Amino acid sequence: MSLRRAFSRRPPLGRLRRGWGALVMTARHLRALPNTRRQRVAGDVTDLAAPWPLALVDDRTKTVADGYGALFHRTFTVRVVDVEHGAGDLIETLSRDLDRGAPPHVVTFARERGEPGRMLLGDEYRVYMPAPWDGPVRVVARTAYLFRFGTLAGHLEAGMIEFRASDSGPGVVDFTIEVWSRAGDRAAEFLYGRLGVGQEVQAALWVQFCLGAVRLTGGRRDGPVHEVTRRVPADELTV
Repeated sequence: MSLRRAFSRRPPLGRLRRGWGALVMTARHLRALPNTRRQRVAGDVTDLAAPWPLALVDDRTKTVADGYGALFHRTFTVRVVDVEHGAGDLIETLSRDLDRGAPPHVVTFARERGEPGRMLLGDEYRVYMPAPWDGPVRVVARTAYLFRFGTLAGHLEAGMIEFRASDSGPGVVDFTIEVWSRAGDRAAEFLYGRLGVGQEVQAALWVQFCLGAVRLTGGRRDGPVHEVTRRVPADELTV
């Protein structure tokens, strides 16, 4: 049996529970907004993500160049103080089980390729969210302080997402989620880029994930979660 088949599994959240989870995430997002600082600014070509490692590119790869519409470069950052576990420990914990940081009853990360208990280059996951936001991703970067996913065919978006942490002083950890994304097809571009629905779903998820990371450090949040969105129009992209 292949690794891909051996570690594939159905999402633990059924449709009804995931629909309920979407309502829970929305409620949490609304409660978290007073503790979130949001900024929208114009982007430029410097907002493009680094290219995929060539060894990991295949016919399932879905890069920013395969997307539609504007590019959205977003960062979600939170500072944690009085931590019990540093940046390296946080990233190691998340790499072993991404669900530890995810909002419960809303999203889960199901491994589809790779060995349980660790994360290596080329491993693959499927992110199960309230429909239609499920999507397959592949690990395209991995160090002691970060991991990065690239989207694969079938994902609603085209781009990358990086999770990283840094020790910024005694007992202080900065945790950041950085996203580079375009809509994966023309229908998604309407929902994501024009109506903004996908953007808000994405923001709700990653703000909650930042708060989950705070809990995993054993520390306390110092200030708001900072969200910055930089939009690069499609006609300015050279991808």
